[in-house]
Amino acid sequence: MKTILIPTDYQASSLDCIHAVCRQFREEDLNLVFVHVFKLTDSFSDIITLSRRSREYEKVSDEFYRYCNVLRAQYPQIRNIKIDFLYGSKLSMFKQFIEHNEVDMVLNTEDCEFTQIHQSSVDPGLLIKRAGLPVINVPKGDYARMMQQQVAAVGTEEELLEV
Repeated sequence: MKTILIPTDYQASSLDCIHAVCRQFREEDLNLVFVHVFKLTDSFSDIITLSRRSREYEKVSDEFYRYCNVLRAQYPQIRNIKIDFLYGSKLSMFKQFIEHNEVDMVLNTEDCEFTQIHQSSVDPGLLIKRAGLPVINVPKGDYARMMQQQVAAVGTEEELLEV
């Protein structure tokens, strides 16, 4: 079982790299931990309410959720998909997050789509380099092609049902 950390902006196009990850680790069961990192606020009231926050989950698109389900159906080796946020840009916090989630390796941020979703968003590239985890490099996929394949598969399934 491998647990892979995947920095993301939670747009469906950021799932492009997952096909290559699944092909690269064909013989392994996978846990995928999608994460977006935020700079920790200086506001005491914001810090107190961090555990009850759900505002960031609104940034996760419905399409992202939908294609996570498509990927789980397409690749049975994906045992778990976790969507999370890390509040804090210090290396010690990042290492605690990695340890808590039992992460084995991290997907190279250059291989996946990543844009800031908030003014407090942090590019985790530097944290990843300093953490010392193995980094996976995969070719970036083509989201449009994946969408066409899914539509074609549904169309074929409907044709078979009619026969």
